[in-house]
Amino acid sequence: MRSFIELIRLPNLLIIALTQFAMRYLIMEPLLPTESFALQFSDLHFLLLVTATLFIAAAGYIINDYFDTRTDRINKPDKVVVGVTVNRRTAMTLHSVFNLLGIAIGTYLAIHVGVFSMSFIFFLAAGLLWFYSTNYKRQFLVGNLTVAFLTAMVPLVVVLFEIPMLNKAYGQIMLQYNSSFNYIFIWVAGFSGFAFVTTLIREIIKDAEDFEGDAAYGMRTLPIVVGTPVTKAILVTLIAGTVFLLVFVLVKFIMFSADAPDFISMVYFLVCLVIPLIILLTLVIIAGNRKDYHRASVLIKIIMLLGVLYSAIVYYLIKFWI
Repeated sequence: MRSFIELIRLPNLLIIALTQFAMRYLIMEPLLPTESFALQFSDLHFLLLVTATLFIAAAGYIINDYFDTRTDRINKPDKVVVGVTVNRRTAMTLHSVFNLLGIAIGTYLAIHVGVFSMSFIFFLAAGLLWFYSTNYKRQFLVGNLTVAFLTAMVPLVVVLFEIPMLNKAYGQIMLQYNSSFNYIFIWVAGFSGFAFVTTLIREIIKDAEDFEGDAAYGMRTLPIVVGTPVTKAILVTLIAGTVFLLVFVLVKFIMFSADAPDFISMVYFLVCLVIPLIILLTLVIIAGNRKDYHRASVLIKIIMLLGVLYSAIVYYLIKFWI
């Protein structure tokens, strides 16, 4: 059982589930125009959506481990599962079953909301995860951008399945008031954008951490192609850019909004996001070995989780403050 848990990255799957639950119940539901409005995607169907996402993600982790066995024996020999505690045939079978279940559930949900093209999301995710493991991660930046895109889709897919049903139920009412549900999409897209950039940062840090094993097997990751100094410069730019955007949002929409300043969000942004990112910036600059990059990798994961948890602040402000 422990090997299976390690194989599917259970802690990561729990964070994925937490993210989707947070988007639905802490962002989308309280943002509905009035209490007479309700989410139209039922709790059961939402649970199926989370399940489908987790199946696809678990399949991606398995196939990644399957093709990464050789490099993992160098980069993290104590964490190799496939071929050690789980045989390769079992791993491939689990990958196929999880993908089939995820795609099947996703297709059913797309039919349920009346937008069959939404099923393409699950086919695309499963395909990208396969090609990432077999090809993309060995290419310059392609693998990093692929993982960042798929991570950004985790919160976004929740609103993509909800909006069509909200429009079906309340579209005419919203039109009467010259309004729409786009503002809900924008809120979730903000979390999605943060997930994209922080995942991209983490993936590049991981490449720097795994430099030795990746170089031994001819991978073309960013540190291998452009060197460590340039990689550090790119990381510094991405992290500094993220800090700038957060400060911009803080100043424009929180400190000097049309209503009273939101001091709770102000403190959360500074303490839980901006300051940790500045610490991360420092860790990246002074990093000189694998252990240093591992510390940076752990910190960016914490920052990503704190980004998701801001949804609880939003819920509190909407329900009890505004």
